[in-house]
Amino acid sequence: MRRRRSRAETEQLVAEYGASGLSKVEFCRKQGLSLATLARYRKQQGQGNPAAGNRWVEVKESTGLGGPASSGLAVALQSGRRVEVGCGFDAHTLAQLLDVLERL
Repeated sequence: MRRRRSRAETEQLVAEYGASGLSKVEFCRKQGLSLATLARYRKQQGQGNPAAGNRWVEVKESTGLGGPASSGLAVALQSGRRVEVGCGFDAHTLAQLLDVLERL
């Protein structure tokens, strides 16, 4: 039976996961953790529950992506990060980008 990790140890693991750039599966495999354990540690720190950070945000119409006829999308976060995609964007690439951003 494994010993229980201290709060400091679990915080360190979550921080290492966030900085690793690895998927959850890859990180857990390298650390010898189960996905459920990592999820529990992240939830304890408020990172594992997507709804924990959700709040209403103001949405404004903008013509910043090529004028009013543009069918592109832009998301500007309070942190200053901005994601823009033009019409005809590659949805798979966007999904990969969002996955990376969620780990930051």
